[in-house]
Amino acid sequence: MAVQKIKVISIIGRMDDLDEVTALCGKSRVFHPDDALSFYSDTSDFSPLNEENPYSEPLQQLKDALPFTNKKLKLLCSKDVAKINIKTDELKSYVEYISNSFKQLHEQRAAAQKKVEIYNNEIERISHFVGLDLNLDDIHHCGYIKFRFGSLPKESFEKLKSYNQNPYVVFFPCTSDHLHYWGVYFSPIEMVSEVDRIFSSLYFERTRLSDFTGSPESGVKVLSKKRDEEIQKVKQLDEQFNNLWKQEKPMCQKVYSWLTEQSVYFGIRSYAAKYNDNFILTGWIPEDKEKYFKHELDKFESVDCTFEAAEGQLLHSPPVKLENKKPFKPFEFFVDMYGLPSYDEVDPTPFVAITYFLLFGIMFGDLGQGLCVSIIGYLMWKMKKMPLGKILMPCGISSSIFGIVFGSVFGFEHALDPLYKVMGFSEKPVEVMKPTTTNMIIYSAVGIGIALVIIAILINIYSSIKRKNFENAFFGPNGVAGLVFYSALVVGFGGQLAFGWQIVNSTYVLCFIILPIIIMFFRDIFGGLVERRPNWKPEKLGDYIMQNFFEVFEFLLSYATNTMSFLRVGAFVLVHAGMMLVVFTLAEMSGPVGSVIVIIIGNIFVMALEGLLVGIQVLRLEFYEMFSRFFDGGGRPFNPIIVHNEQ
Repeated sequence: MAVQKIKVISIIGRMDDLDEVTALCGKSRVFHPDDALSFYSDTSDFSPLNEENPYSEPLQQLKDALPFTNKKLKLLCSKDVAKINIKTDELKSYVEYISNSFKQLHEQRAAAQKKVEIYNNEIERISHFVGLDLNLDDIHHCGYIKFRFGSLPKESFEKLKSYNQNPYVVFFPCTSDHLHYWGVYFSPIEMVSEVDRIFSSLYFERTRLSDFTGSPESGVKVLSKKRDEEIQKVKQLDEQFNNLWKQEKPMCQKVYSWLTEQSVYFGIRSYAAKYNDNFILTGWIPEDKEKYFKHELDKFESVDCTFEAAEGQLLHSPPVKLENKKPFKPFEFFVDMYGLPSYDEVDPTPFVAITYFLLFGIMFGDLGQGLCVSIIGYLMWKMKKMPLGKILMPCGISSSIFGIVFGSVFGFEHALDPLYKVMGFSEKPVEVMKPTTTNMIIYSAVGIGIALVIIAILINIYSSIKRKNFENAFFGPNGVAGLVFYSALVVGFGGQLAFGWQIVNSTYVLCFIILPIIIMFFRDIFGGLVERRPNWKPEKLGDYIMQNFFEVFEFLLSYATNTMSFLRVGAFVLVHAGMMLVVFTLAEMSGPVGSVIVIIIGNIFVMALEGLLVGIQVLRLEFYEMFSRFFDGGGRPFNPIIVHNEQ
């Protein structure tokens, strides 16, 4: 069993010691808290601790102090935090001071930056009219004419020619781009409505310059000067902030780390229960940490603790932490995807590691491409820390091993012939494209499926007996009854087809086929009797028979479908050879230089496509054909309280 052994710890003591106890549990880095009230049947005299966390507000205040910069607060290691010797009130005062200081600088900088944006918009607005020899003050004081600054689409500007009979429809352009002309038009007061209507029909967009004085050129200069002043102010504020951060960073980090630690430790209190002036705190710890907790908690005069093996608390679903050997550990990623095992359930990680390694190699057997897959996996893990990369490394090695068996190197089926001659073989062990070999590959795939289904049933029998689920172990479709039935079909009928065995007779059918079906049909009744359940009798016999008829039919069908699913193992062996045959056929049609390019691109395409498909198909076989027979995946992860990353 590759699940870490854990124990449930119950701590009882005076409320005055609760803070120190929670700090001890948090600093241990191995304490997984659980609801204390759920461990007691009579909780009428207990009450949960619904307290407001006093550290949440200053901690959030400190976090919000740096939202607008690239500065980040990092947690110090627990040893450095332990050296902090400042009173809580002083820490809160410091948070208030530093938060207000940063906030003021932020507000001043935001105001200056906003002015910069406003001035930029104003400069852009007026710069379109630089070059017009106009004084805006004189124009604003005109009493008999109206003026309109703005832009016209280039298409509309061309249409102005059609209004040449109207002397008032005149547009004076100043600047332009690939879409618009910017300029001004004038109109007598009595004609302004008509002229505005004409320009509006030409999609004229007005730009109001009523708040500007002097010429456009002078306006741009004034605005640019004001903008530069605000830019300089932003730089000065950035410098002030950097200086303040440089000065206060060490203290900020310490305060942030201390507040984070205290907030997390205080959060453990929410799992505790109160009884008069006492507390009860319950959680899970690794079995090998029992002595540590006992030694540390014995230092408190009013605190007592008890330990109990997790096997005695299965109703509370003990949390699970997988512990596998290094070769198997990467495949915990797949198990976690499906669901962690329950505490008393068999960890399928070693089984997944072995079967995935073998099936991937068989279905994607190529020495050269396998080595490439391993290299890609190594880079994925080394550069991106992707869990899938650690899985691809052994899978690529498996592909390379079976590539030697199949004699395939980047699709070259006879590249290893000299090696086989040195080893004493007349030809490579497996010639995939031979018709006789094709049949052997298909039969072997079915044989692999049969073997893995039987192994899955055996694992289920062991796991069910271990969990004292005798119904599932002996009478279920994945128990002894199912094993006898499936093995009888394989040995009796399969042996007759493959080897000519004549062992199937009426006694054989009655004892090894019909009888197991009857046992599986009435598995609930047999299981209830063995486990001494009071409700072993079905409430309505008719409904029971009808329901179990369809369930047993589904069980029998699953044996066939699960076994036939493994045909894909042999199919992918043939698919790989077939896809590479297509690549080399295209290469022969491409000339000397083109053939090299086609072979390289073809290998990359096949490696990417087939690697993806094989990886998914093998995972499907694991989850549906094997996990469904012995694994529930209903466990919950072991998540101890950890505040700091130890340095």
